[in-house]
Amino acid sequence: MKTFRRLSKSKVGTGILILFLVLILASFAISDISNFRSGGSSLPQNTLAKVGDAELTAADLDTAMQRRLAAVRQQNPQATYADLAGDFDQIVDALIQERTLWAYARKHGFTVSKKLIDAEIVKLPGVRGLDGRFSEANYQNFLRSERLTDAQIRREIETAILQRLVIAPLAANTRLAPGIARPYADLLLEQRSGNLGLIPFAAFTGGPAPTAQELQAFYRQNAARYTVPERRSFRIARITNDQLGAVAPTEQEIAAYYQQNQATYGGTEKRVLSRATLPDQRAIAGIVQRAKAGGTFAAAAAPAGFSASDVSVGPQTRAELAAKAGEAVAAQVFSAPAGSVIGPVQSSTGFDAIKVESIQASTGRSLADVRGEIVEKLSADKRKNAIADLVGKIEDALADGSSFEEVATANKLPVLATPPLTRAGAAFDQPDFKLPPEFAGVPTASFDIGADDEPVVEPLPNEAGYVLVDVVEVVAAAPAPLARIEAQVRTDFIARRAQDQANAAATRVLAAMDRGTPMAQALGSLGQAGVRPPEPIEIRRGALAQFAQQGQEVPPPLRILFTLAPGKAQRAAGPSGIYLVKLDKVVPGNAATNPQLVASEVTGLQRSAGEEIALQWIAAAQKELGVTRNDDAIRAARTRILGGAPVN
Repeated sequence: MKTFRRLSKSKVGTGILILFLVLILASFAISDISNFRSGGSSLPQNTLAKVGDAELTAADLDTAMQRRLAAVRQQNPQATYADLAGDFDQIVDALIQERTLWAYARKHGFTVSKKLIDAEIVKLPGVRGLDGRFSEANYQNFLRSERLTDAQIRREIETAILQRLVIAPLAANTRLAPGIARPYADLLLEQRSGNLGLIPFAAFTGGPAPTAQELQAFYRQNAARYTVPERRSFRIARITNDQLGAVAPTEQEIAAYYQQNQATYGGTEKRVLSRATLPDQRAIAGIVQRAKAGGTFAAAAAPAGFSASDVSVGPQTRAELAAKAGEAVAAQVFSAPAGSVIGPVQSSTGFDAIKVESIQASTGRSLADVRGEIVEKLSADKRKNAIADLVGKIEDALADGSSFEEVATANKLPVLATPPLTRAGAAFDQPDFKLPPEFAGVPTASFDIGADDEPVVEPLPNEAGYVLVDVVEVVAAAPAPLARIEAQVRTDFIARRAQDQANAAATRVLAAMDRGTPMAQALGSLGQAGVRPPEPIEIRRGALAQFAQQGQEVPPPLRILFTLAPGKAQRAAGPSGIYLVKLDKVVPGNAATNPQLVASEVTGLQRSAGEEIALQWIAAAQKELGVTRNDDAIRAARTRILGGAPVN
């Protein structure tokens, strides 16, 4: 749940379009809406919900969960679907909200043009080629990496644009009166004072050494703490350029590539032109006659009503002229020498008279100048194609029944055998073992392969080649042998005993305080070395917000201080001991002289109000469209994806 909420605060923009869309909609907390649910339904088994005419299918949910897991694994490579149990219901609800927006827009004729969606696709990362233009091949690679189809990404982009145009303005334009924020500002200025004591765990770490029976019992009771996660041993065969031999382009291929890319290497010729165009061919013929007779083209065109600025076209490439006048005109102009007058010639706008004032020669590079970079480019392409062919050959051999050993031997692949590794690549039995850096991601990518499954080919990052991976053994998760971790168990036992004793001491101190004994006296009566006298504490409620601004949790003692009534005391567990918090005095806040604080609270409340309005809009849209949930299918999907994982 916390991870989902944190990611849901991402900004809406070009980059967000590559994330799974429910996070965009969840930025308005719309996943909290739970109205219009139905226990049973007449929906097909694979349809989880229907909003108007828009359906949420099991395949849609599978795609969203896969992408969610991929995002979580960027922070925690060992994450599994079980770690998403707390997010499951929110993801389902948010997907339904996405369909609500899409269906509502379709019903009311609010559509997003294909041209606008294409413009957003061009902005996606990695879809442009080396020339800076959209590359269909790169776009297909992007879809494969995101596990999406073209239709799916277009649907997501369309809904994201609708969200930006429909829902975002609702939330952004909310306005509240300052008087509504005043009580909240007063609350932030509230000041509390009291006493803070600490009973440190370290004060109780002495005592007799634990017996073998105590350690054995503690080990059994805390078996989960000492469980080593599932591990798998692999055989990894690297597929690299070393297996390809010499790969180099021929001279004919180099020359052909140079000719095919003249726009890049050959440069572009430009011609400075003067041009007059009219629908009257005779008038244009008069301009041509006068221009050929001598003088400037501007003077020749003046009798027809043209000024000098009207006929001055300036430098033009052949493509630019073709776009203005047509390819037939461009062909004549770019085959004529400087000073030539062409016309009358029929163009896309009428009849033209054109003079080639001067020629700006292309500034291209010769084949000799660019041969090195062409060889490098073609060699890289050949290696990429050759290794792709080799991977295809290996996959075909595996499909035909060849074993890992046979494929590795036939293709001279170097093989690395690993000890049992966790998903993160750690070797519990051989802590000094380190995977080569290029194989660091192999366990994570291949951890779901079973010992009885066929070997698979996995890509290495940064286009470093491929690896053929075979799982040799699967070691189930199990507690580590006590004999091996006895020192750790002994340390943990002593720490737990100290915590229990510190808690018991805190109980005695709180009981004494309830009878009216001051905290200092109650702590002193413990007679325990290492327990210090309490310290005074005084803080305003608004200071707690600083912890959140710095991405930190509010310390438990401070959090408890603002839940107590005056004269009351309570304990709070900390990392180094048990805190005792007693509240003595509360001074109410008064924001009458702090207009900046009131204004800040107005801003915060307007944001919350905007989110609420967005919620209400979605709820109203759902009421109009009608929402049907197939709860049986949703529960089945949860079981299929998460297994028996509990809700967080």
